[in-house]
Amino acid sequence: MNTFRVFYLLGLILVFLAGTMALAALWSFQDGGAVGQAFLAAIVLTLLVGGIFSVGFRSYRRVPLSLTQSFTLVALTWFFAGVFGALPYVFHGVFPAFEDAFFEAVSGFTATGATLITDIESQPRAILFWRSLTQWLGGMGIIVLFVAILPRFGFRNLTMFKAELPGPMSSERIVPRVAETARLLWLIYLALTSLQMVLLLCCGLSFFDAINHALTTMPTGGFSTYDSSVAGLDSAAAEWVIIVFMVLAGVNFALYYRMLLRDFGFLRNQELRFYLGGLVLLTAAVFCTIFPHTLANGWEAGRSAAFHIVSIVTTTGYATHDYDLWPPFAKALIFFLLFAGACGGSTSGGIKQVRLLLMVKYAWRELERLIHPNAVAAIRVGDRTAPEDILRGVLGFAVLYGLIFLLATLVLAALGLDVTTAASASAACLGNVGPGFAEVGPATTFAGVPALGKLVLSLLMILGRLEIYTVLVLVLPEARRLQRS
Repeated sequence: MNTFRVFYLLGLILVFLAGTMALAALWSFQDGGAVGQAFLAAIVLTLLVGGIFSVGFRSYRRVPLSLTQSFTLVALTWFFAGVFGALPYVFHGVFPAFEDAFFEAVSGFTATGATLITDIESQPRAILFWRSLTQWLGGMGIIVLFVAILPRFGFRNLTMFKAELPGPMSSERIVPRVAETARLLWLIYLALTSLQMVLLLCCGLSFFDAINHALTTMPTGGFSTYDSSVAGLDSAAAEWVIIVFMVLAGVNFALYYRMLLRDFGFLRNQELRFYLGGLVLLTAAVFCTIFPHTLANGWEAGRSAAFHIVSIVTTTGYATHDYDLWPPFAKALIFFLLFAGACGGSTSGGIKQVRLLLMVKYAWRELERLIHPNAVAAIRVGDRTAPEDILRGVLGFAVLYGLIFLLATLVLAALGLDVTTAASASAACLGNVGPGFAEVGPATTFAGVPALGKLVLSLLMILGRLEIYTVLVLVLPEARRLQRS
């Protein structure tokens, strides 16, 4: 049965997850204490379950996966990553309740960056490195990683590959073979992460701070090793390096491959220009708002405006100042940017620039049709024409995104959160941004959210990371019928 092969592949993923926990556990040799025992227990339990799945269902390893089963595997991978990724937090006693540990793990793997830890700097380095590593693993995609390194085990399904890569027009293969495409994407991802780490070391950061912030910048995750986020680094040079790499992380990774081939036509990419132009204009707008009313130093105001606009648009979620104290215009702008996201095919969350661009072009076409009702006007993005099914998918996605945001906001408000907190928490988690406003602002954590609210926000993070359709398609009656058959 196809279902058994899903669990066979899921078992392999859990075995790999246990191996990544071992990397984080290496820091415990220097830290000492009980953190090493906590990681050992988590590794053993994850290996045990993964071994049972992969060995017990090995006879089904060659059974082909249907479309529904492929979506099921992707959705279950992210859920199980949250469950087993929470074990180091549970066994070390970082959180009193499992739902808190699950929230932190899901926030890591989905590269959201929302945290419940109120005293980050007191945590062992193994725990902090595990938080960062979960973001780096989830940034480019767990399944995409397996497509890259283990295609012979069956991880070369194009449906699985596309389910994790965001954006309606960005999931095309950059080379004919799916496994080779995944491998190239991960190599580019690794190279940029390594380059950022080296530059942060040159800025005077310690090796631990440099590697952790590199691991959480490229996946646009935002976990930091300091309670005050990047402000704790106390380095203007490091902030500029992080700004540059946040911008790079928000670019479609397929464009980097074209650049390596010396195909500089990517500079004419309309989504890229829309993205970069928007960052410049938004930064200027925020700078004019906060200088000199909030930040009297012009250089600091400019750096802060650029940092936070890039951080929010790319859904990284780092902070250097408490933007919840900024003037109303800047706060309103940042709130709406919680929905935006960067380019399709990047590690960013949110709606994505390509969808925003298509929606603007679609609205403009409808206005023109009021004047010329019989005109046939195709919508183009650069040198490509957007098919009508892509446009319908974009509009459907936007409607679903808005409805889920509204429903989640109402649920959180019903649980006792004020409207600002409920709305910004929903937007920040669905967009995989991280901090919001009020009780979940950049100077606070999500610790004040009720237990049920944390589970709702965890679901939002998974929905946002998998771009809604991958998860919701599984609840359709037709999908369930195909699953049974």
